[in-house]
Amino acid sequence: MESPFTAPGTLRVFFHDCMVEGCDASVLISSNPYNKAERDAEINLSLPGDAFDLIVRAKTALEINCPGVVSCSDILAYATRQLVVMTGGPYYKVPLGRKDGLVSQATLVEGNLPRTNMTMDQIISIFEKKGFSVQEMVALNGAHTIGVSHCSEFKDRIFGYNSPSGYDPALHPKFAERLRQNCANYSTDPTRATFNDVRSTKDFDNMYFKNLRLGLGLLQSDHALFTNPRTRPFVDLYADNQTAFFETFSLAMEKLNVLQVKTGKDGEIRRRCDSFNTMNIN
Repeated sequence: MESPFTAPGTLRVFFHDCMVEGCDASVLISSNPYNKAERDAEINLSLPGDAFDLIVRAKTALEINCPGVVSCSDILAYATRQLVVMTGGPYYKVPLGRKDGLVSQATLVEGNLPRTNMTMDQIISIFEKKGFSVQEMVALNGAHTIGVSHCSEFKDRIFGYNSPSGYDPALHPKFAERLRQNCANYSTDPTRATFNDVRSTKDFDNMYFKNLRLGLGLLQSDHALFTNPRTRPFVDLYADNQTAFFETFSLAMEKLNVLQVKTGKDGEIRRRCDSFNTMNIN
C-alpha cells in the first residue's frame, strides 16, 4: 500500500463512481474544453489524487502486458476490494467484466451522492433509490472507519455553533477542543483534515460505530446516524458486533459493485482511464 490514505481514498473514489451512472469509471475521466466531467463536480474536488494515480499505474501496467482486455472500472472495483482487505476489512466477491462508461458529466452528480449537511431522511432516500436498505446504508457509512475528512466539512460543528461552548454539544468536549486546534487555520489551509476514526485511524473495524456513542463522530451526518430512530438500531448492532457489520458491509459492497454496470455496446475498454477512446463533444 502506498500510504495510509490510499485505501480510504480508493474506496471513496469507487463509491463516488458507482453512485453516479453506475460502476463505469466515469469519475476517472478528465474534463476537456468541450465537457466538464464528473471529477470536477464540486463534491468530487476533494477526491484524493493518489487513488486516481493508483488506478492509472495499474492500467498502464496491464496495457503493456495485455492491451485492450481489462477495463478501468474493473481495475477500480478490484483494487478497492484488495485495499479494504489489506486494512483489515472483510473480503467480498467482485465479479469482473465491466465496460467503461461513455458519459462523464459534472451535471449528473448532484443528488446522487450524500452530503454531510443533509438530513438522515435525505441520505436514506439517496441510498434507497439505488436499491440499498437502511441497514446496508448504515454499514456502508462504516467505511468512515478509515480515512479523513477536511475541516471544511465539519467546521460548523466546532466554530460559531449556537451554544454556550461555541461548538456542537453532541461532541465530546475534549474531542471538540482538539478539532478546534487542528482546524484553526482551515480557511487559509484547505488541506487541513482529521481522521474520521480518531481511536483506530488505519484499521478497518467497527470502532467508528463505537465512537458515535461517545460523541466522537466527526461529521454531522455521522452523528445523525446515532440519533435517527431509523438508523440507531444498526449503529448499536455494529458497535456491539463487528462480525454483523462486516457481513452487511460485504453484502452491500457486492450490490454496489454491480450497480448499473455497462456491458457490450453500452461501454468500452478505455486505452487510458482519464479519457474516452473517441472524443465525444456532444
